[in-house]
Amino acid sequence: MGTDYLDGGAAVVTGGSSGIGRAISLAAAEAGADVVVADLQRKSRDPDEDESTVDLVARETDQSAAFVECDVTDPSDTAAAVATADDFGGVTTMVNNAGVFSGGGFLDATEADFSRLMDVNVKGTFFGAQAAAERMVEDGDGGAIVNLSSVAGLEGSAGFATYCASKGAVRLLTYSLAAELGPEGVRVNAIHPGVIETAMTTDDVPIVGTESGDEYLEDIPSRRFGDPGDVADAAVFLASAAGDYVNGESLTVDGGMTNTN
Repeated sequence: MGTDYLDGGAAVVTGGSSGIGRAISLAAAEAGADVVVADLQRKSRDPDEDESTVDLVARETDQSAAFVECDVTDPSDTAAAVATADDFGGVTTMVNNAGVFSGGGFLDATEADFSRLMDVNVKGTFFGAQAAAERMVEDGDGGAIVNLSSVAGLEGSAGFATYCASKGAVRLLTYSLAAELGPEGVRVNAIHPGVIETAMTTDDVPIVGTESGDEYLEDIPSRRFGDPGDVADAAVFLASAAGDYVNGESLTVDGGMTNTN
């Protein structure tokens, strides 16, 4: 992504310490934004990444960055993260990236499983967007909200009912917010990543580097798994002036897997 795409703004990225969120935070800073990394922990989940996202941004870019301990299931935490962006001139980009995954048969799902996914993936996105939108509307300069859904939010899949339901909710929430906030100058879009190589797909639900992963690759026309940077570039585009007429969109970043199978 070219430089200065987000020049002069502040980006809040939930789940910004690891994986896709870490890549989005760095890409936003490289594009000219100061960054607020909102996460439960400062350190990356990847044991090979000793440097925090804030330190990485400081080393690799000329932008400022701050870490805020944030549990997205608590609206006061996300509001505090958005308020921290005032130190950098106010939030202009909100990326609701924090999310959790779980699979398993529908008949075996528990209320605790359901509540965890809905609280993090749906409630966290809803109130993260609300906190940012309130500030953007109040400031009068508009802004961009990017919600991380999933290809699982586009189609159903056996064994993933709760996860699909949560990510489908994020997709429809995005459309509703685009309709409501568009007249206020706030654009809201969703990204639907496919199989991206992160701790989630190597440790939580092992896909990358497994036999089942090889089967996935056969269904991906690009014949590779995604890199967090692929999603980060899409997020920066949607948040930038280059995407100024893109609103209420679902951008699939999956190497062609969803629409060719």
